[in-house]
Amino acid sequence: MFLLALSVAVMSVDLGSEWIKVAIVKPGVPMEIVLNKESRRKTPTAVCLKENERLFGDSALGMSVKNPKTVYRHLQSLLGKKHSNLNVALYQKRFPEHQLLEDPVRGTVLFESSEAKWFTPEELLGMVLNYSRGLAQDFAEQQIKDAVITVPAFFNQAERRAVLHAAEMAGLKVLQLINDNTAVALNYGVFRRKDLDSTVKNVIFYDMGASSTTATVVTYQMVKTKEFGTQPQLQIRGVGFDRGLGGFEMDLRLRDHLANLFNEQKKSKKDVRENHRAMAKLLKEAQRLKTVLSANMEFMAQVEGLMDDIDFKSKVTRAEFEELCSDLFERVPRPLHDALETADLKLDDIELVILVGGSTRVPKVQEVLLKATGKEELGKNINADEAAAMGAVYQAAVLSKAFKVKPFLIRDAALFPIQVCAPLEMAPHHVYLVKFSRRAFLLFWMAPYPHDFAFNINYGDMSFLTPNELSVFGSVNLSTVELSGVGSSFQKHAEAESKGIKAHFNMDESGVLLLDRVRFIDLFTLCVTFFNFHAHTKVSMSTKVDSNNYIVRYFTNEVQFSYLKDDEETPLDSRKDKDEGQKEEAAKDTQSDFEKSSEDEKLQDKEEESNDKKDPTVRIKLYVTFFKLFSNICMIFLFCFFRLQDLTNRDLAKQEREKSLNNLEAFIFETQDKLYQEDYSQVVSDQEKEQIAAKLTEVSEWMDEEGYAATTKQLKEKLSQLKGLCKDMFFRVEERRKWPDRLAALESLLNTSTFFFRSAKQIPEDDQIFTEVELNMLEKVINETTIWKNKTVAAQEKLSLQEPPILLSKDIEVKLALLDREVNYLLNKAKFAKPKAKAKGKNSTTEKSSKANGTAEDWETEPTGKGSDLNTGSFSMFGFDSRN
Repeated sequence: MFLLALSVAVMSVDLGSEWIKVAIVKPGVPMEIVLNKESRRKTPTAVCLKENERLFGDSALGMSVKNPKTVYRHLQSLLGKKHSNLNVALYQKRFPEHQLLEDPVRGTVLFESSEAKWFTPEELLGMVLNYSRGLAQDFAEQQIKDAVITVPAFFNQAERRAVLHAAEMAGLKVLQLINDNTAVALNYGVFRRKDLDSTVKNVIFYDMGASSTTATVVTYQMVKTKEFGTQPQLQIRGVGFDRGLGGFEMDLRLRDHLANLFNEQKKSKKDVRENHRAMAKLLKEAQRLKTVLSANMEFMAQVEGLMDDIDFKSKVTRAEFEELCSDLFERVPRPLHDALETADLKLDDIELVILVGGSTRVPKVQEVLLKATGKEELGKNINADEAAAMGAVYQAAVLSKAFKVKPFLIRDAALFPIQVCAPLEMAPHHVYLVKFSRRAFLLFWMAPYPHDFAFNINYGDMSFLTPNELSVFGSVNLSTVELSGVGSSFQKHAEAESKGIKAHFNMDESGVLLLDRVRFIDLFTLCVTFFNFHAHTKVSMSTKVDSNNYIVRYFTNEVQFSYLKDDEETPLDSRKDKDEGQKEEAAKDTQSDFEKSSEDEKLQDKEEESNDKKDPTVRIKLYVTFFKLFSNICMIFLFCFFRLQDLTNRDLAKQEREKSLNNLEAFIFETQDKLYQEDYSQVVSDQEKEQIAAKLTEVSEWMDEEGYAATTKQLKEKLSQLKGLCKDMFFRVEERRKWPDRLAALESLLNTSTFFFRSAKQIPEDDQIFTEVELNMLEKVINETTIWKNKTVAAQEKLSLQEPPILLSKDIEVKLALLDREVNYLLNKAKFAKPKAKAKGKNSTTEKSSKANGTAEDWETEPTGKGSDLNTGSFSMFGFDSRN
């Protein structure tokens, strides 16, 4: 599936509201889910901030029972939201232990940690992403920066930019924000590539997660392309969603039901709902209860020490659970019907309905879906938890330059239409607007207009959303673009014939709208000013070009900030613009959808391009001015970024100290035990043993009294002192353990070398291929090695076990290498030696005699007998086989 090009790993993060799943692609590991520190394949999306200590995943979730105020989770619902948004009020109701403040600059949400500290949802999410990056790096055993992150398909511009800001704080380079339903569809199609043909195959993926539900109609088929030939393709035909339908709402209702049962037992005069810790315990039990009731009709819920040391125990049935969530189950079919309506398909056109997401395991959900689809069964042939992560990591490999991946074409869909609204005073003039569709340009063109003007970029018709969803969505206004300098330029160059103004917009692969370029014909100067009514922030840019240069590009890779801001997002966006070639290629994929609307624009582009080829190239310089308020917003982002880096460095320092502390403790305990083992007690004198034991006891007592406040440097120094004191003891034990194997290898090599030398000496002079010098050198090395071994071993046997050894394993290895080199030299010479020409007329008796004598030629062809064959004897045990 993957053809390795470079040794660089990439990762994906399936960013769920309750769980995150991380996957990697690296050399030798095509696609694999990353295991966390608890060896689990998914990790809770939670972060605990307790003083200067941070906990993630299961550790953070465990703290939610002890101190829920320090644990932050379900952050997705707050991304890109104003403080007045209904989702913020709902979050405050679900998690009353948190104090949510309004950002005085952006109007968004802040978590108040203490009087002197606050955290933005993007900052907290950045911590989670940074933790997931650390898990991926530990699993891949190399640094990782490139990532593809999944987001819900219904995320708007503000929410997507918030995720990008969080990833940037975490030091991740986001290759793409991929919709989670698209990632699931890609994962399903990749592993069924061989089953696809030119016939259209429609599949519905029904994904119910912790906080939301999405139904997606996907079409699979083989299509012909100019670049890749016939390749598989998936197309998102329709999407339906419900932001509030998910498993977490079921958990909350079960939690409230358990709270009512506890209050009805009247074991305490206090209301359990007013105790945050008790409610956190009930929520944990409710989540377990929901899982158990999926397989059982009833179960006994119990919590020890729920409140005031009072235990809670009560039976809950599946029927009670279904009654509590009856209105939720009634909403289950709606996303399915909305997706079919958007795709303009019927259920009869769907081949398979596949379940995705952990909450689809609830039996009632499957029952309602089965009835709504009219199918005999629902598809469960995909990993409901890991499909999105695996699809996203495949896309990461596609986008990475480190791997070559078999193409799988993707045609995604835009859920929310975007359009340009021109001012009323321009009505008499020719105005040409094209609405946005996935991966195509949004064009805004007008004939000559001799005054400065502004136009709005808004979401289009949103009538398909319910009033509640529309209120959660936020403002439909995206941004306002002001064009200044138009009137003065017309007056200055009245004789010039202007062909009009064009504004080109583009949706990048992450679903973020970008102002790509503005074309203003036959004018010297064009000033472009963005104005956002909600943030009251201006950024002015002035671009001067030669009058013959028709194309004015003011948003290039030289500018590192995007100023097209959503009313609910952080204004700073340091993502650089995509490569222009990639944009044009992306636009071609859906050009057929806009043939009529862009016909005039194409003709004019060709005319301008032909004129550009005649004109000399002009260098364009951009002048960017940041107003004070925008600088303040930049400072907020930078403050969060550096604070996250500081917390990360503290975590690393803490881990290093804990590692040093553990190493010191382990060394003390292991060494104290070794002093009484036979191997060690034999090689140390009583005095040396007492000295080591006393030092170990001293350091151990120091750790008990002062070790809790010791620095990493002090711990390392103590360990270094102990290792220096025990160095001689460890060395003597290590040498004694190495002697048997090393001496056996040397003895074996001496025997085989001697046999080889004697066999070589017996070769007749006429057939001899070795010189006398070579044989004498081998004999010398054999004799010297034998004398050294016998003499050193004898001397070592006279020494006591407590004395430093004179027979060293490294010296034995040197003797082995020297002898091995001499023998290998002669064997290689024998291997490539040419046989001497034989005199004509020799009878067969002479030939047999020659063979019996064992010439060099016969060593390669016929053995002379067992034990005398140099190619099949014991030399092969040491790599001396000359036939190799």
